[in-house]
Amino acid sequence: MSVHAATRKRVTLAGLAEKKDAADPIVMVTAYDHPGAQIVEAAGVDIVLVGDSGAMTVLGYDSTVPVTVDEMLMLTRAVRRGLTIPLLVGDLPFGSYEASDSLAIATAQRFIKEAGCDLVKIERGGISVDRARALVAAGIPVVGHVGLTPQTATALGGYRAQGRTADAARAVIDDALALQDAGCSLLVIEAVPSEVTAALSPLMRIPVIGIGAGADADGQVLVFHDLLGLYDGGAAKFVKRYADLRADAVTGVAAYAEEVRSGAYPAAEHSYSMPADEAAALREMIAGR
Repeated sequence: MSVHAATRKRVTLAGLAEKKDAADPIVMVTAYDHPGAQIVEAAGVDIVLVGDSGAMTVLGYDSTVPVTVDEMLMLTRAVRRGLTIPLLVGDLPFGSYEASDSLAIATAQRFIKEAGCDLVKIERGGISVDRARALVAAGIPVVGHVGLTPQTATALGGYRAQGRTADAARAVIDDALALQDAGCSLLVIEAVPSEVTAALSPLMRIPVIGIGAGADADGQVLVFHDLLGLYDGGAAKFVKRYADLRADAVTGVAAYAEEVRSGAYPAAEHSYSMPADEAAALREMIAGR
């Protein structure tokens, strides 16, 4: 069921804080193009993330690492043109912010100025805490990201759950608290045991958005292509399929191909026609050449 824009107010950070205080779950989803943005807006989500997951879901890379700033800006601008109500978050890709505060600020400013983002997202704790603090000081709202951080999945042992021991869980929580103290407006926590999120949530003043992190977060995020069954790659344990659009799309294109080959398409109702006298005049012109 679509949620019409006329019934909704534009989402703000203050509004998200109110939702957290009221224990009203926040809905976040990714999008990577204009039609996707229109779909998620019509569905009534609160936050749209143009994630670097688009490297895999729409650009065909085998990980998020190769995607460039210019590619992410192209995707983000397309999404911006399809949104009016949800907050828009742009994912800063690997290599675009880690080296220095000045690099992080310059990259983030492009996402704000050129793509119309409301916030930018960076991954991990550690040095990223310093980058988050610098971005906030520069007037740029930031989303932190802890737990499984795909940009550095290799260093974490692959795409696997994090925080599965008490010490590892404490490290995830420490990173989250450090990002909050650095001034982040939101936090994404990915692929951790639900007990970690349950322990973290009471310590957080800012909304916590979970992905594979249990039900104790203030909201949830999933990848558009995963939840709709559009992505042909393997899905993580936490993904729930709400549709199987890839199968429907393959069926539809296969039916089209069959009708083209059999001559069933295009039929008369799919074709334009000329007045009979004009068609006759055209035949005479061609015959006279």
